[in-house]
Amino acid sequence: MATLPNPLPDLASSGLVLPPGSLVDATLDGPWHEPLLWYADGPATPRDWPDLREAGRRLGLLPVLVTGGSRDQWPEDWDLCPDGTSYPGDHDADEVLAGYWTDYADDELGDGTAADEDSPGTAPSWPGLAPVPDRKAPEDPDTAAAGLAGVIAADADEWLGGARIALVPARRSADIPAAIGWSGPMNHENDVARLCAVLRSWEDRYDARVVVLGFDTMIVSVGRPPATIEEARALAAEHYAFCPDNIDQSPPYDLDAYAEKAVLNQEAWSFWWD
Repeated sequence: MATLPNPLPDLASSGLVLPPGSLVDATLDGPWHEPLLWYADGPATPRDWPDLREAGRRLGLLPVLVTGGSRDQWPEDWDLCPDGTSYPGDHDADEVLAGYWTDYADDELGDGTAADEDSPGTAPSWPGLAPVPDRKAPEDPDTAAAGLAGVIAADADEWLGGARIALVPARRSADIPAAIGWSGPMNHENDVARLCAVLRSWEDRYDARVVVLGFDTMIVSVGRPPATIEEARALAAEHYAFCPDNIDQSPPYDLDAYAEKAVLNQEAWSFWWD
């Protein structure tokens, strides 16, 4: 992935006030030539995310909460693959999602319940990107992200099995997974930068921010979520293409029900790849 100079090698002399932590250069193929992220040794506090967002921004570092999950897998055990990661800006979100939809939707949604009128028994054709909600966000998206991070950090054991604050060399939140070569969606997509192109589009349309990463999980804050069922259903198609396992492997296994429960007016979106 093409990036600006990485400030992590000079973190000790950067002037940032950090808790004890570790630099991670471990990848699936051995040590990377430079650190990919820093993360704290101890549990996150509610102030970590907003404080490090403000302090790290001048250096080109963005905060994210990392979780070891139920298997206690922290970033050095994530099988990171930076050498297989391209640049998010080289991909078009609509094209990426349309390709996933073609690959997955016909098998999983082609039961006639939402089929094309001209082709009963097949999934509908890709509907295109959902429109931008026609309203302003109630607060700054980074403030919304900090609020979600604070809620999670205050009860991370309950939410995630623990969470720690991390810093990643990235200029926008959507690029965080690509910046570390995150391989969480490996069984769905080998190049996470393609998913980051979608995250960029969600940043622009929904004021989304990547708040939590685990081995194969992601939580995104949403500053301007869909407020009508029509908007939610349109976006649910994008969610299905982005992460089919959210619907295929989670009750009630129905896209419309998912739109109503997990998208409509929801200020956090969670994703998990098998």
